[in-house]
Amino acid sequence: MRRIRLGMVGGGSDAFIGGVHRIASRIDGHYDLVAGALSSTPQRAKASGEALGLDPARSYGSFEEMAEAEAARKDGIEAVSIVTPNHVHFAAAKPFLERGIHVICDKPLTATLEDAEAMEKAVAASDALFILTHNYTGYPMVRQAQDMVADGAIGTLRLVQIEYPQDWMTDDVESQGVKQAEWRTDPARSGAGGAIGDIGTHAFNLAAFVTGQVPDRLAADLHSFGAGRALDDNAHVMLRYASGARGMLWCSQVAPGCENGLRLRIFGEVGGLEWAQEEPNSLWYTPHGEPTRRITRNGAGATEAGNLVSRIPAGHPEGYLEAFATLYSEAAEAIRAAQGGQPRSALMGKLPGLSAGLDGMAFIRACVTSSRDDAAWVTI
Repeated sequence: MRRIRLGMVGGGSDAFIGGVHRIASRIDGHYDLVAGALSSTPQRAKASGEALGLDPARSYGSFEEMAEAEAARKDGIEAVSIVTPNHVHFAAAKPFLERGIHVICDKPLTATLEDAEAMEKAVAASDALFILTHNYTGYPMVRQAQDMVADGAIGTLRLVQIEYPQDWMTDDVESQGVKQAEWRTDPARSGAGGAIGDIGTHAFNLAAFVTGQVPDRLAADLHSFGAGRALDDNAHVMLRYASGARGMLWCSQVAPGCENGLRLRIFGEVGGLEWAQEEPNSLWYTPHGEPTRRITRNGAGATEAGNLVSRIPAGHPEGYLEAFATLYSEAAEAIRAAQGGQPRSALMGKLPGLSAGLDGMAFIRACVTSSRDDAAWVTI
């Protein structure tokens, strides 16, 4: 199996998510990281490249320089991973898309609707694939839940309950030198949404992925409990679906005792499902009127959908990094198929892409609009 030559924009030595993407890209052996523009500061970019063992000639001071130089090389990168703050996503993706280099981009799609629209045009004009790393869709039991819903295990969808609480911003960490908090609380870099854009979009995407439905209306109450914080750190959102289903979404980064509490519960006319990210190897299924069943990854009752993306036997936990790796591995398969001449429209499979990103941006816009109008119902 030939490995794909990968570049990275952002993700320098002091960045959390860059390290996650690098580990994920290596787990299944599909990629070699060969180039990078790892920081907005050329000196720091070079230093980060050296720390990662990159060829100094392929450690670039800017993503524009990297796109031009790599496209001109016979052994240039075939894909690029963009792991910058939100406001850089479109600017970084554009020069690679224009040169036919496949893009794997962290979520949300962009910081602004204008950039999202420009990204849509750039992707449409390119022959390259665009993958958005909503990594929670890569968990085996999430894939199983999606299949069970599609196969009618819970019947017609009635209720969606999705939550994503954290506590890491309970204190004023953005003024204490915590880089991840600094840009997430800055509207110029994060966009119009704070917690709703950072983790709320993950919750929104997960619910849509499993149920196969996107709500068409919402009413949102966004609030910032942090003194002087410009963006929301807590959100309560009511959801209405065209099918008649109803939902609630709560996300918070100021909930003490909550680390990464992403949890989905969905209920239909004949059953319910529950999955929690902090216990990801179990899926709870309750057929109406029967005892609740615990289905485990690679265990009895696990479906082909979950087992296909599982790497080790039941009882050996898999989690966050492996789910990320599933997206990278599926992206590699799609990239190789594209290189073999298959049409882009047939390659994405379960991978989140531009459409998921646009849905997330519409969700953020609707939440902000609704909250400004005292939680009025608005169309997504």
